[in-house]
Amino acid sequence: MVRTYSTERLLQALNHFFGYSAFRHTQLSVIQSILGGGDALAIMPTGGGKSVCYQLPAVLQPGIAIVISPLIALMKDQVDALLANGIRAAYLNSSQSNEEQQQVIIDAQNGDLKLLYIAPERIPAGSRQFFDFLRRINPSLFAIDEAHCISSWGHDFRPEYLKLAVLKKEFPTVPIVALTASADKVTQKDIVDRLELHNPNIFVSSFNRPNIHYHILPKKNAVGNIIEYIKRNPDDCGIIYALSRASTEEIASRLVDNGINAAAYHAGMDAVERSRVQEAFQKDEYKVIVATIAFGMGIDKSNVRFVIHHDVSKNIEGYYQETGRAGRDGLKSDALLFYSPGDIMKLRRFAQIDDNPQQSAISLRKLKLMQEYCEQEGCRRQYLMHYFGEQFPAYCGSCDYCLSSLEEKDATIDAQKILSAVVRTGERYGANYIVDFLRGSAAEKINPAHKELTTYGIGKGLKKDQWLWIVQQLVNGGYVYKSEDQYVTLSVTEKGWKILRGETQLRLVMKKAVKENQVATEPDYDIRLLEQLKSLRKEMAIAENVPAYAIVADSSLVELATYLPMSFDDMKLISGFGDYKVSRYGARFLDVIGKYATEHNAQSKMYFKKPKAARKEKSAKPVVGSTMDVSLGMLNDGLTIQQIAAERNLAESTIESHLAAFIAAGELDIDRVVTTEKKNAIIDIIKVTKQYVAAKPIKDLLSDEYTYGEIRMVLEHYKRLMR
Repeated sequence: MVRTYSTERLLQALNHFFGYSAFRHTQLSVIQSILGGGDALAIMPTGGGKSVCYQLPAVLQPGIAIVISPLIALMKDQVDALLANGIRAAYLNSSQSNEEQQQVIIDAQNGDLKLLYIAPERIPAGSRQFFDFLRRINPSLFAIDEAHCISSWGHDFRPEYLKLAVLKKEFPTVPIVALTASADKVTQKDIVDRLELHNPNIFVSSFNRPNIHYHILPKKNAVGNIIEYIKRNPDDCGIIYALSRASTEEIASRLVDNGINAAAYHAGMDAVERSRVQEAFQKDEYKVIVATIAFGMGIDKSNVRFVIHHDVSKNIEGYYQETGRAGRDGLKSDALLFYSPGDIMKLRRFAQIDDNPQQSAISLRKLKLMQEYCEQEGCRRQYLMHYFGEQFPAYCGSCDYCLSSLEEKDATIDAQKILSAVVRTGERYGANYIVDFLRGSAAEKINPAHKELTTYGIGKGLKKDQWLWIVQQLVNGGYVYKSEDQYVTLSVTEKGWKILRGETQLRLVMKKAVKENQVATEPDYDIRLLEQLKSLRKEMAIAENVPAYAIVADSSLVELATYLPMSFDDMKLISGFGDYKVSRYGARFLDVIGKYATEHNAQSKMYFKKPKAARKEKSAKPVVGSTMDVSLGMLNDGLTIQQIAAERNLAESTIESHLAAFIAAGELDIDRVVTTEKKNAIIDIIKVTKQYVAAKPIKDLLSDEYTYGEIRMVLEHYKRLMR
């Protein structure tokens, strides 16, 4: 029997069971679809709240929700979190003894559970006994997590998922919801077809994770730089991904030698040891895990502050999911990737699948796009969003490119040197050879005849990585063609010949290094109180033998340390504290806050804390980060840019970059931040120079009273006018 629930009723249930009073992304629509008895495919970013989409319908309906999950660790995490919220749940998997499994079966048959997690392997197509068991427990819905695993077009194909089509045959009236964090159009269709879903509703949320800051770094002394980064953030938890098992162990060993509490994790380890390492990481006993991609899919740890890729990922989907392990609590987190073109060459060999040319072609294409992401000059976030079919402005304010100062440079002569070298050496070599040739390398690989050419050694003035960067821009701009053969070669296109013949010039927009004061900051909170609250949470977690974040997330503790609630009613306004958690843990947290307030003469700030309100679902409208929201909020409160910068201890240029993002998104009127006289003068220069990216050429034609920030804000305004 299909029941209808009002939005108000669903919000009340969300707040009661999970402590949230606003649905995220497309959660509400997915939940309403399931409760209406229909099949659904939900694509939502990692950390976006996919589990609530089936957990809330599970507690509202009679029967038991069956959740198919690929990893044992994920099941345990989910069940621990549900139990901490007072929701009856259990799992069936190979980690349990026969007696433990039998008890779960009895509990399910007695109606003592609302959710039961099982592995896909437990659903063999011809097992009447298992299907009879499912019928006895009255499944209210089937939730298939990591649904992309069913698609050979996806990035993590698992053959055991193919058997799940039997669910719709055996239970045609039970709704099925398939969930994944990343699936392109082809993979979405494959999921629907292979699961044989009946006219499913498809919900695609924004892929944007505004709290994650993306950085691509050159792979030079990568481990040394990783160690330096971790030592700058000693209290943060993180995951480091490496391609090989040997690399994970080597990197973990170096971290430990440098006093970092780290451990390796890979599929070659004993299962007991893997489980021990994973559980220790969940409980913050290890701060850093160095792992192959086998690690992470089963982790629901909300306080991972950084994900570092020591090696490049095989595809964008995998990279996006792996970076999504960071910042699930919504707080600022970093995604760092150390990139080397050599890694791409290694992965090209792995992408070749024997006797399967179609799959090989798919893998190679995805790898090429991953390479393009690492090498392209532009906003990282925009590239990711465009990859998943979502529009996004060219400035996010929180990736390595957008945090850099941009300058334009005439690169015609350097380009002519490269193009000439390509032609003079017969268009038979790749970028590394051409650059070594230009820099006058004495290496044996340089053909002796080439050393007699006039272009040999004319590029000693630039470093190798600078030359390689310019080569890549020539490829990206269509001036040079790079072959896709096993041995990559460069050749000059007709467009490139125009530069070589001097018929046209080439100007490249280049970036300067990021400045320290441009790094986004988080809202103020009392760090000493936060440490006391974390200590109490750890004590509770040890007593209950669960990870600390299963008690309550870091983001909730930050709110406690920011607003200092003094009553149970106050605490219910803190995100993550539902009725159950307030009744179970509230008194102890309030006791710590009360004592701290007395000792330090601190006052509650709950009058600043607005009641948690439902957010309207947005379509393709860009989302900006919390630090930019603060700047806009202060502007709306009547402060000037100078006052905001002084109040936040940030550079005025940083505040102007925040506001430029809102202008680009159409959320801020240019006339509020730039005078009409300056705006018109800047637009006149833009029209003359036809310069729509870099501010420097425009600044050079204006007086000193014009700032780079004003120019960038007007540039964003003008680009919107021209759309």
